[in-house]
Amino acid sequence: PPQGPPQGPPQGPPQGPPQGPPQGPPQGPPQGPLQGPPQGFSQGHPQGLPQGHLQGPHQGFPQGPLHGPPQGIPHGPPHGPPQGLSHGAPQGMPHGPPHGPPHGPPHGHPQGPPPGAPYPQANGPGSLGPGMGYGGAPQSYGGPQMGHGAQPPQPQQAQRKLDPDQMPSPIQVIEDDRKARGGPFYTSKRGLVPPLVTTDFVVHDEGICSPRFVRSTVYSVPCNPDVLRQTAVPFALCISPFARLAPGESELPLSDFGEEGPVRCNRCKAYMCPLMQFIDGGRRFQCVFCKGTTEVPAHYFAHLDHLGQRSDKFQRPELCLGSYEVVATREYCKNSVFPNPPAFLFLLDVSYNSVRNGLVRLFCTHIRSILDELPKEEGQDRSRVRVGFITYSSVVHFYNIKSSLAQPQMLVVPDVHDMFVPLLDGCLVSVEEAASTVDSLLEQIPGLFADTRETDTVLGSAIQAGLEALKAAECAGKLFVFHTSLPIADAPGKLKNRDDRKLLSTDKEKTILTPQSPFYNQLGQECVAAGCCVDLFLFHNAYVDIATIGQVAKMTGGQVYKYTYFQEDVEGSRFLEDLRRDVSQPVAFDAVMRVRTSTGIRPTDFYGNYYMANTTDVELAALDCNKCIAVEIKYDDKLVEEEGAYVQVALLYTTCGGQRRLRLHNLSLATCVQMADMYRNCDLDTMVNFMAKQGVRHLLEQGPRQVKEGCVSKAAQMLAAYRKHCASPSSSGQLILPECMKLLPLYLNCLLKSDALSGGPELTTDDRSFAMLSLCSMDVASTVAYFYPRLLPLHDVDVDAVDLPVALRCTAEKVREDGVYLLENGIHMFMWIGMAVDPDFLQNVFAQPVAARIDIDKTALLELNTPISRRVRDIVARVRAERQRCMRLTLVRQGDKMELVFRQFLVEDRHGEASPSYVDFLCHLHKEIRNLLS
Repeated sequence: PPQGPPQGPPQGPPQGPPQGPPQGPPQGPPQGPLQGPPQGFSQGHPQGLPQGHLQGPHQGFPQGPLHGPPQGIPHGPPHGPPQGLSHGAPQGMPHGPPHGPPHGPPHGHPQGPPPGAPYPQANGPGSLGPGMGYGGAPQSYGGPQMGHGAQPPQPQQAQRKLDPDQMPSPIQVIEDDRKARGGPFYTSKRGLVPPLVTTDFVVHDEGICSPRFVRSTVYSVPCNPDVLRQTAVPFALCISPFARLAPGESELPLSDFGEEGPVRCNRCKAYMCPLMQFIDGGRRFQCVFCKGTTEVPAHYFAHLDHLGQRSDKFQRPELCLGSYEVVATREYCKNSVFPNPPAFLFLLDVSYNSVRNGLVRLFCTHIRSILDELPKEEGQDRSRVRVGFITYSSVVHFYNIKSSLAQPQMLVVPDVHDMFVPLLDGCLVSVEEAASTVDSLLEQIPGLFADTRETDTVLGSAIQAGLEALKAAECAGKLFVFHTSLPIADAPGKLKNRDDRKLLSTDKEKTILTPQSPFYNQLGQECVAAGCCVDLFLFHNAYVDIATIGQVAKMTGGQVYKYTYFQEDVEGSRFLEDLRRDVSQPVAFDAVMRVRTSTGIRPTDFYGNYYMANTTDVELAALDCNKCIAVEIKYDDKLVEEEGAYVQVALLYTTCGGQRRLRLHNLSLATCVQMADMYRNCDLDTMVNFMAKQGVRHLLEQGPRQVKEGCVSKAAQMLAAYRKHCASPSSSGQLILPECMKLLPLYLNCLLKSDALSGGPELTTDDRSFAMLSLCSMDVASTVAYFYPRLLPLHDVDVDAVDLPVALRCTAEKVREDGVYLLENGIHMFMWIGMAVDPDFLQNVFAQPVAARIDIDKTALLELNTPISRRVRDIVARVRAERQRCMRLTLVRQGDKMELVFRQFLVEDRHGEASPSYVDFLCHLHKEIRNLLS
């Protein structure tokens, strides 16, 4: 390499200074003098904190020019270490041994180029050239080719490209957190930040609810609203009231207060919880939420000990636990009448498409065994959930399956404009009592419609039929709708084909991503009022307008499942597994959720799958363990540092056994005066979930460009405020990130590139709507996996190991042609097979010695009796079990067409002009931060 500054324009791809006026929208970096990469990279620490070891070698990137002439000629001396490369302690850090746990690789890693090496040329591949960022002009990309990750880079390129391995690594952060925080997690301390969602931990409830139920973006809330406003850090909660518990965690205890019902604050109606303060010898209690005092009912009185604690504190769940349940009295029921047990109705499309693709036969063959897994209440030996069946094409068919009948009876409602239930009873039955009639019906349905030629289907009328059946039975319940095509039959809810993929990623995309008719929104509201949830299973070969029909699932707390180009032999097992999970999981019916907060803060905006008729009550026809609702919190007033901030989530619901209950979760957050304390106690996982849901909503109100620019500007503001107010002074060329937000640039880039917010040209309108709908209800763990997929190496797994292999970073640099890798994000799953894999491995897993002979159309691995085959299948099964949906396994051979799709999931790499690499985006964000600071 040449010694001293290079002369003239950069060598390499002929980019040079831009010719003529800048092209493309203005959101990229400036189109003039080059903004080079950050001069250094350190995980900053608030002033006064013990400064820990930095992520990776702390010197970070070798430094390029920041405000140099257009050609990128560097300033500074040609020899000696670059400015941003401090040897020893980084700028602003005390010399001497670092304090705190190490983050990143041990000492001894190369610290950038040797003294005297030239600076990287700023316009080379991997740096942020003109027009890069979202919507900028495409640049040549010097990234690795698939399967060649192990090859050493060329010297010239190595000097130009920022080293991605020196940037904050999600794999390292996740592994460090697992080592430091895996195991028991006690919830006694106010404002304690929980472990990451990727860490296995066991919660011990000591008066504050588990982070599985409620997570906050900030655990030290600034007392002054201006402090939070300056930082732009969102204050929000992600609430999953029925989240799955980990092995070793206790089920929520149930309290019964008898006819009197639960004890509540007279003023704000908050429920009794461990945060309440008993005074006056135990005769009154002061509410932690509104500061009002309430007399303790005589039946609830207990003496206080010398610490002011009630003598029966540990005998009553509501006095010692953060989460518990209470049996509800009549006044908590509709019309003061206790509810009936809920019901499941299966609505099957029996049109020509549904019969031809095998759906009707597959459903009728397997649903009977799935019904054996209906949810039942703890302690009960059988489920009290009743079931019924409706079929439809251009008309709707009801079935009488009463146990006293020798044969089931079909009743047809031909007038789909005026839907009614043509039978008084027999529509909903207990599976045990009417087993023979149900079996007989399921045997007959495929034959009844085998010769149908109906292609036009209704959908709205079928859902209305299910709703009317539940109303007639006076119970809440769930409709499982299996549908195949755009509803174009002349009936309520009829839609027209308005698909136009060219509009995606333009300012006009909201015209095809918002509902084309208000019918399904109104139907959803009627369903919520009756406690009727709708899950849609779609088996379509063409456009079905998920943006419109999906509204009925979104408003009722339901879910949409999608099987495009459904073939029974390919997708059948995935559909049946999804259906089995959906039918068997515990569900809360006819639910109402209210979030109460202590004085000074209040919930303002809600994001998720729900309906709200007023400003406080979130109504959900059903709620399961996978659903999560995000809540934005705003200030009403300043907070007091000593007092803290408190949240109570109350959910009133009906169990699958028909009992009305209250489920309560209580969260206690710390308050702080210093901005640095807030930055030290943030939860990035929760922040990403909230920002994603907010972004999806804004997409339907603004254009995609404004949404993306807004996200980048908010992130830049968060990091600039930290740099300005909390970090030690250092060179403006260094990018300084708060420890708990060091992955913010990576996750934000992944969010902006995701199918929900962007989507490539191969994405259909329905794919895009499906991604947006799915994201709206995802919990925190699911969004982390969705935005940063898990990449697991399989070719070198230990067959005797129990744990999953350690994941790799999502970049082509880590994918070698002699390797096999599993990649999944909770919705898609790929197995990539290199062309140079060891023949023994291929023979033992795929029964073929060379990759070229493997049948990549298969969606299941062969069940071979070899240790490595069993281990690989076990890894696939465990990954599937961790996720909410059953993911289809797609085999991808190196060099095949599907490899282009696989590459889209390597989210650290660049894929086209609207999808910058991690390096590029970090440079872009750093420039935005410097603009704010200057």
